[in-house]
Amino acid sequence: LKESSNIVFFGGAGVSTESNIPDFRSEKGIYNIKTKYSHPPEVMLSHSFFMNNTELFYDFYKNSMIFKDAKPNLAHKALYKLEQIGKLKAIITQNIDGLHQMAGSTNVLELHGSIYRNYCMRCSKFFDLDYMLSTKGIPKCDACNGVVKPDVTLYEEGLDMDVIEKSVSAISIC
Repeated sequence: LKESSNIVFFGGAGVSTESNIPDFRSEKGIYNIKTKYSHPPEVMLSHSFFMNNTELFYDFYKNSMIFKDAKPNLAHKALYKLEQIGKLKAIITQNIDGLHQMAGSTNVLELHGSIYRNYCMRCSKFFDLDYMLSTKGIPKCDACNGVVKPDVTLYEEGLDMDVIEKSVSAISIC
């Protein structure tokens, strides 16, 4: 770290567990917690489930995937310090929680999107997280009544190629 000046951090769910956000596969992870739902989480987080069971998807999503009160932990803050002193050039994350940005990091490449961005599937109007949490049932666009979808990558969906290209570029020169 002392000698390097072009660091890229690649992380996932384990980075946010200290902020009380569960990971997916550990003993206390989302995939192993007993829930009220008759479908496993990995099914409920799929594109086909979202399209065919939208209201149930949102019930699970709002109750199991959003941790609005979570705060950046020491890992997020340490990465920000590395960025501040010019060593860390990019953070590539699978997390959708926005904690790297809350800690101050600016070049965060979110492979799986963010709970803080939500778009109408019909007219593409943007909606913030507060709007999503304030709605009951299926969030609908206030302009065209289309379904508002979180900008998160669900199973069966491809990753954003722009984010992939930026990530590959950052990794290739670190």
